[in-house]
Amino acid sequence: MPWTSTNRIYAKPSNTSSGEGAPIPLTNTPKAAATAAADTGGRFELSDHGYGKGSVKLLHVYRDGEYHVIREFEVSTELKLSSESAYVIGDNKEVVATDSQKNTVYLLAKKYGIKTPEEFGAVVVNHFLYTYRQVLEAKCHIIEYPWERLQAGVPHNHAFVFAPTATRWCEVSQVRHEAVLVKSGLSGLRVLKTTQSAFVDFVQDEYTTLADSPERIFSTIVEAEWSYDNMKSADFDNAWLTVKDAILEKFAGPPDTGVYSPSVQHTLYQAEKTVLEKVAEISWIRMTMPNKHYLNIDVSKFPANVTKGDPRHYIYQPIDKPAGLIYAQLRRRPKSHL
Repeated sequence: MPWTSTNRIYAKPSNTSSGEGAPIPLTNTPKAAATAAADTGGRFELSDHGYGKGSVKLLHVYRDGEYHVIREFEVSTELKLSSESAYVIGDNKEVVATDSQKNTVYLLAKKYGIKTPEEFGAVVVNHFLYTYRQVLEAKCHIIEYPWERLQAGVPHNHAFVFAPTATRWCEVSQVRHEAVLVKSGLSGLRVLKTTQSAFVDFVQDEYTTLADSPERIFSTIVEAEWSYDNMKSADFDNAWLTVKDAILEKFAGPPDTGVYSPSVQHTLYQAEKTVLEKVAEISWIRMTMPNKHYLNIDVSKFPANVTKGDPRHYIYQPIDKPAGLIYAQLRRRPKSHL
């Protein structure tokens, strides 16, 4: 697929650069931009501000003869300007309209294509910093819709099926003169296994009513996010698939025997450790696994003649709320300089 060079993605914007890609000079810029601190006599300050265009929907189709590739995204942009004038005195001379930001997303996608959401996000933020010198920081949040190629005995050339196993997202940001930062994520990965899960030997005191559960259903909806230490060598597609596969591997185990889980905490940690071992470019990963409880239904109060049946039938009651919430972040330790 066509793609821009890495030189453009990782170039550092400058207010003084010249030639192609240099910032466009501003005109009619106020000599002293109004600030909230000046407006209020030092009583208040605008500690944070920004604006952008949310949920720009985009379908990218790459046509290679009869064989087509699609990726669908929802892109949100955000800019932080050096001036507070738009807020304080209503002066919009430095404001890049949110509609222009929407158009920029479409035009950059048309010009460069979209190899991965992370790389396209880097192109978007880089464009805003190079084009408008009043932009101090640019962010781009991208959600990818989970399309898969239709299998009709063989992979179909141009037909796809929506397969929402999990949602992929990323957030790319860059402050002027600083490096591009990328955070990727996975959300909505709902999993369940009917055995090989327990929760025992926890604190028992006057506040405890929960009994030990040596055998229980384990179900959760996994949320994960991670950051890269080295963008230039990172394979973003492979990293995302590795995270998803690591979660499923440590949750489920081998198809015939499974894997024992003494707690949600242990399964979460094992998945995070696997990710850091397999993807050297990931510097840290954070996962959240809320319990989605399926409780045993007590039928002991009912007569045996109405409960007796095939012993292979088990009935549980799904309970969504309240739910336990388990999370952890695993990061690489800094290397010793000794």
